[in-house]
Amino acid sequence: MTCWNFSAGPAVLPTAVLKKVQDELLSYQGSGMSAMELSHRSSLFQHIITDAENALRTLMNIPDNYHVLFLQGGASTQFASIPMNLLKDKKAGYVISGMWGKKAFEEANKLFPDRTVVIADSTPNNHTEIPEIHIENETEFDYIHITTNNTIEGTAYHTIPKFKQTLLVADMSSNILSADYDISDFGLIYAGAQKNIGPAGLTIVIVREDLIGKNSEHIPTMLDYQTYVKSKSLYNTPSTFPIYVSKLVFDWLLELGGVPKMLEMNQEKATLLYSTISESNLYTSPVHPDFRSLTNIPFVTGDTELDKKFVTEAEKAGFVNLKGHRSVGGMRASLYNAFPLEGVQALVTFMKEFEQREGLAT
Repeated sequence: MTCWNFSAGPAVLPTAVLKKVQDELLSYQGSGMSAMELSHRSSLFQHIITDAENALRTLMNIPDNYHVLFLQGGASTQFASIPMNLLKDKKAGYVISGMWGKKAFEEANKLFPDRTVVIADSTPNNHTEIPEIHIENETEFDYIHITTNNTIEGTAYHTIPKFKQTLLVADMSSNILSADYDISDFGLIYAGAQKNIGPAGLTIVIVREDLIGKNSEHIPTMLDYQTYVKSKSLYNTPSTFPIYVSKLVFDWLLELGGVPKMLEMNQEKATLLYSTISESNLYTSPVHPDFRSLTNIPFVTGDTELDKKFVTEAEKAGFVNLKGHRSVGGMRASLYNAFPLEGVQALVTFMKEFEQREGLAT
């Protein structure tokens, strides 16, 4: 039986990448050592991390005046690092469009309670849409923080807000490399790797060079971006194996045709699932159509017990990790870059059969 993994993270990886890892697992490039065993100071790993950065720069068209940092600690650590590094003498504005935006705000607010403010919040409508930002004076802010895609709630920015007099900071953990962004619109981008990039344990930060080192005398060394710029992400032992696998994923994506091609493929997958939901008498999407994510798609039947039955039967049929987040309920299909169209087609067939068995099909 085929297993289709809809996990929100750690998530599915490209089969071609997994096979490459398998082929090289015992001896990377004939070295007699696994990539997991390479010293991070060795020439072999130096090539890996350099090639990974170059491939990512190509994929995202990252300008030369931005640094690419390979870090640890997940996006959650960046919730503290960002205000420490970027807040100077103004305010930080946070958009709460879901649980992760809320967590980012709460962490920054612990450190700078007098200078951290919420400028938009979709909590009143249960985060079923992206809230509008209303600020009178951009110059009051050192930066504004958004979450480009909400993994749990299934909403996303399809048009990035632009500011002329302040920085835009974005958590892209769940849609990096699946949407085509202009990096120059942002002062800083960060993402956990475990959804669209590689294995858990790696965090990527892309930060404009003029933002580095402004507050270094007050920041713990391991949270200071300047530490990693100076050491080329090798201040301490980095997540060597996740970086290696991520480099293979970047190569895979380049061979496919890059981010524009990936976006086209993701739109096809999402359109198929959303169309099935909208044409159904059983399933509905809780998300406003204007803000629906291409990568994380929640849906419900409207009956908690029927939702549970769907998840149970789906798992028996080989569709795993479809249970929605506990804060939302229902079901959630995470269709990251490596998830194939064939898996969505199979899920759609199962959904229609389940609806028919329940006597609700037209």
